[in-house]
Parts: sequence; C-alpha cells; structure tokens
Amino acid sequence: MMSRKRKIDSECRIFKEQWTYNYFFMQHKERAVCLICQNIVSVFKEYNLRRHYETQHKDKYDCLVGEVRKDKILKLKNTLTIHQNTFVKQKQKQKQVNISSLRASFQVAKLIARTGRPFVEGEFVKECLLSVAKEMCPEKADLFSTVSLSGPTITRRIKEMGDNLHQHLQNSLKKISYFSLALNEINDVRDSAQLLIFIRGANDYFEVIEELAALQSIKGATTGEDIYEKVCQTMNGLELDWAKLVSVTTDGAPSMVGSKKGVITCINQEMDKHNHSHPIAIHGLIHQQALCSKSLKWDSVMKIVVSCVNFMRANALNHRQFQQFLSELNVEYGDVHTEVHWLSRGRVLKRFYDLLPQITTFLLSKNKEVPELSDAEWKWHLAFLTDVTELLNNFNMQLQEKGKLICDMQSHVKAFEVKLGLLIKQVKEENFCHLPTTQNLLAEKPLIAFPNKTCVDSLEKLRNELQFRFKELHLHEQDMQLFRNPFSVDIENVDTIYQMELAELQNCDSLKDAFKSSSLHNFYASLPSETYPHLRNHALKMTTIFGSTYFCEQTFSRMKHLKSPTRSRLTDAHLHHLLRLAVTNMEPDIDHLISQKQAHSSH
Repeated sequence: MMSRKRKIDSECRIFKEQWTYNYFFMQHKERAVCLICQNIVSVFKEYNLRRHYETQHKDKYDCLVGEVRKDKILKLKNTLTIHQNTFVKQKQKQKQVNISSLRASFQVAKLIARTGRPFVEGEFVKECLLSVAKEMCPEKADLFSTVSLSGPTITRRIKEMGDNLHQHLQNSLKKISYFSLALNEINDVRDSAQLLIFIRGANDYFEVIEELAALQSIKGATTGEDIYEKVCQTMNGLELDWAKLVSVTTDGAPSMVGSKKGVITCINQEMDKHNHSHPIAIHGLIHQQALCSKSLKWDSVMKIVVSCVNFMRANALNHRQFQQFLSELNVEYGDVHTEVHWLSRGRVLKRFYDLLPQITTFLLSKNKEVPELSDAEWKWHLAFLTDVTELLNNFNMQLQEKGKLICDMQSHVKAFEVKLGLLIKQVKEENFCHLPTTQNLLAEKPLIAFPNKTCVDSLEKLRNELQFRFKELHLHEQDMQLFRNPFSVDIENVDTIYQMELAELQNCDSLKDAFKSSSLHNFYASLPSETYPHLRNHALKMTTIFGSTYFCEQTFSRMKHLKSPTRSRLTDAHLHHLLRLAVTNMEPDIDHLISQKQAHSSH
C-alpha cells in the first residue's frame, strides 16, 4: 500500500492578522513569534498558535480585552522589536570585531615578513599587545586577545598575501606594452641555487611596473639551459608574451651569456622560432664597474693596509689598546674598519691614511715593524690609491641610484671616461686638484718625488679596462641618445622609421618647451600616438631596460638575512613569499583576502 502524503508542504498558508489579537502572535520573516515568551512556531497553522496560547498564557492574558488588549499587544511588539534590533546590532558589532581582528592579523604578518622576523614572533607581538592593553585600556584587553598571531597563522597569512601579490602582478602585466628581465643566481645558506628574476614593464601611458617576478630554486646543475627553463616557467606563470621582451640583463656569468648554451642564447633561439627580434643582452653596469675596479689592484698597498688593520682588529686586546691609544691622543677617528670590499675600500684607505702616524706609533709599541709605513714612495701610492678608489666609489654610487634609466647610467659611464682622461693629463703634469689626499701629501714636501709613471700607467690601465667592459653599451648609444633627447639627434643618422616623426617633432616649439620642463616619462606619454607612433614605441622599450642587476643583489642580501644559519630550514615557497612582500612596490589586497574568509575569533 502506498502511504498517504501530508499536504502541509504544498499548502499555501498565510499568517492572519486576527491571530495577533486572539493568540498574541506576530509574523517575523517566515515564522510566527509569540509576543509574550518569544517562542517560534514554524508553521502558520491556527491550531498550533491556539494550543500554545491556551497552554502557556491564557490564564494570565485572557482577561485583557478590547483596547487594553490592543495596548498590551503594541507594547509587546515594541519590546520584541527592540530586542531583535539589539541582537542584530550585537551580531553586526561582533562581526566587525572579527573582521578587524582578521585584518590586524594580516597587518602584523605583513610587518613580520617585511622586517624578516621569524613567523613565531607573532605570538610575542600578541603578548606585547595584551600587556599594553591591560595597562592603557584594560576594558579593551579582550579585543586584543581575539587577534590570531600564532606561528601557523602568520605562515598562512604570508602565503595568502604572497599569492595575492603574484595575482596582482599577473593582472598588471596584462596591460604592459613591453618588458625587460634582470637575472641573477646565487647559492643560499644550504647551498641551494636560487635564481632571482626581476621584471620591469611599461604600458602605453608610460606607467612603469618594476617587481620581483619570481624566485626560482634550482635543485641540480645551474647550466644556462636549466636557468632558461626556470625563466620559461616564470614567463608562463605570468602569462607573458615573448614578443614584448626588450632586453635581458645579467651578471655576465658563463651560464648567462655563454655562446652555445647560455641563457641569452636559449632565449634568442626561442625568439627565432616565433620570428621575434632578439632582446638586447646587457651585462650589468655595476658589475662591470666592479670588474674595472679590480684591475686597479695595487697589492703592494692593500696587503700592507689589510695586514695592519687585521693585526689591530683580530686580537681583542690589541683592538682595545688601539682604541684607548687614539682616545688619549684625542684624534678625530676612534677606530679603523676591517671591510676591504670595493664599496668600503675608499673609506678604509682614507681613515688609514689619516691615522697613519698613530698607527705607525702603535705598531712600534707592539714590536711589529712595517717598514712600508715609513717608505716615502709607498705613502705616495697610498695617497693616490685612496683618491682613485674614492672616485670609483662615487661612480658606483651613481649607478646604484634608484629608478635609473639606462640612458642616465650610460651618461655616468661616459662622464667617468672623460674624468679619467682629464685625470691622466693632470697627473702627468702633477696637477692634483681633483686628488685631495695626494694634494695634501704634496704640500708636506716629501723627500721623494711623486711616482708619476706608475700612477699614470694605473689610470691608463683603468681607462682601457673601462672602454673594453662598456664597449657593448656604446653599441646602443644612438638608440639611447634618441630616447634621452630626440631634439639633439641628427635626423640623417637615425633609422628611417623615425626620420619623418623627428622632422615633425624637432620643429614643434610647444613640444620643445614641454621636453625642457617635464620628465622623460611624462614627455613621451604626452606625445600623440597618431603622430609619433614609432618614437613612442622606441621610448617604451628604452624605459623598460635594466641597466644593472642591482635589484637582484639587494634582494639577495635580504634573502641571506631571511634564510640565515639559524633559519636554514625555511622552505623555498616561504622564502619566495617573504621576499615578494619585502621588496614589492604593491600592497596586498587584504580586504579581498578577508572577504574570502569566514571571520571568526581566535581561541
């Protein structure tokens, strides 16, 4: 037999206003609510409402009739509405507290990532917050306790923000017209090869994006083909078009620039498959400058300086006694540095030269004889090397300035070449107006003449090295000059596709005025694309080029701080997210991340 089906679900039951007067019920959403005890009856059926009223409230309220009954119903309705509104407000307030707690958790995680602190320090931060709250606003201490800052939570927050930034970068890169890459590879503290890939892109409005594209870990060999494979993974992950690739900047390592299996060669082969022009290959200018500096060895000077400094610094007693010795003499400097890298070598040499009498006296008091310190010719070499190294350091710092365009960096290279030519001429004439330390030594009238030939030979060697190292840069000089100042180039010497546009541009007075008063980005962005399509296109390409791998080297310094010997188990994925948060110019969309979560309190 078939069982009978109840028809309740198919009945179209409607709440009747008369039930409010008869049974003290009112409709709330899709249910009937008792105004007296606020119990809920889910089905609009008079029998159910009547039974509830007669069993629970009839004895007390049946005596109320007429206007008295209506007044009582109105008061109960108002009371119920107030209770409901209060509950809703409390629920909304609690929800807002939960969202604020979640947002605070993300913000602390972002700070931990950007300062390179361990994930577990979130718990320490929470302890600090609670201690401050209990002292400053004890009534709010419970709010701070809802912020979840445990180690696993901070780890999860950093991963979510890292993924969000990657998605944001991917969306931004869809709008770019051209882009360039900067590549550098180094081993971390666990000897894992880490490849950094930076990207710089520009859209049609000359808005520049410069971000960390990826940190790729290479587990096996680090041949050019292995590195190229990681570059392809990054390109595919960001959905980049090879046709938009303008240049690739590397540190010049064989795996990068090798003629058979280097990364640049592999990229060129990929471009040939799709009939795209080869990207410009650039050996980072800062690295080139450092290599030029190494040609100025002067071991006869540096070995003595390093030996003396190490003697005074390596032994703790010697170091303390030397500091005390300088203090008693009341000299300007209180110590000497131990660093001898090229960026700090100029400061080391300068301080060593200024403290030379005191150093000589101190070493004699320790029975350490260094005959070179009293050698007049050696002092000439020391003074001269101090000045030249300072010039090289200033050159290096110019190349490191943030936001440098490739044409600006080339200008610094050309300027330094001119400076070297000027110095060679002046040193031959023993004119030391641009070499202050050497000039001061000359004023002391030393017993031996200035070693002219040795110093001139060193400068000429440095100039030859500079010209050799930067010869590839000079090959693109015309393109850079066209970008730097299109009003100064000779129309007849540029590519034919630019000639007609240049003729129009160079004879437009209003654009000449605009060029003088605005940045290159703003000037080219203001050029009408209909009139100057090729010039704008050329400028877009030049805008994206990395002049060096300096950003990679800066990021490697952060990486060594993050993945240190005391934190060597940090995974590659976590390291990638940390670096992205540490070096990005973008902000993670925390509101979007929160909207994807169900806000809840920490327990």
